[in-house]
Amino acid sequence: MDTLVNKLRYTFPDIIFSIGNTFSWSPATKTISYPNNVSEKTVGAWSLLHETGHAQLKHTNYSLDIDLLLMEVQAWEKAKEIGLLTGYNIDENHIQDCLDTYRDWLHKRSTCPRCGLVCLQTTPQKYNCHNCQNIWDVTASRFCRPYRRMNAKNQKKPLQKHNTSSTTFL
Repeated sequence: MDTLVNKLRYTFPDIIFSIGNTFSWSPATKTISYPNNVSEKTVGAWSLLHETGHAQLKHTNYSLDIDLLLMEVQAWEKAKEIGLLTGYNIDENHIQDCLDTYRDWLHKRSTCPRCGLVCLQTTPQKYNCHNCQNIWDVTASRFCRPYRRMNAKNQKKPLQKHNTSSTTFL
């Protein structure tokens, strides 16, 4: 990783590069951490370029889950640009695999635990279902399994079917 890290330090002198346990960007300290025991040839380099993308875009935090996905897409786009400057070509399949983890996370969090419809987030930790009016909370962490806890006022309400003509709505 030393060759790429040195290129990035030279190109982006305002960013601190520090050996750590995982690849991460800290906007508070303007530091990119990276494990030194990964290959510079592929995934390790791509991950480092991705974190540099976050740094260059000055990503700090997000309010809604969809904002995180958007930031990840932007960071990968920026990583491809930085890769061209430093002689690295990031595999598009790798990018899509990484983005799929965020898409899957978002899908699980946004799926109504009562009726199964994918719904809209209304606050950083709350989703509302426009189909069955269920409201559920999600954790603020993006690193843990997506648990959905229904609010107490919604737990007793049964799912009702409404008949209109010959159509049934759930």
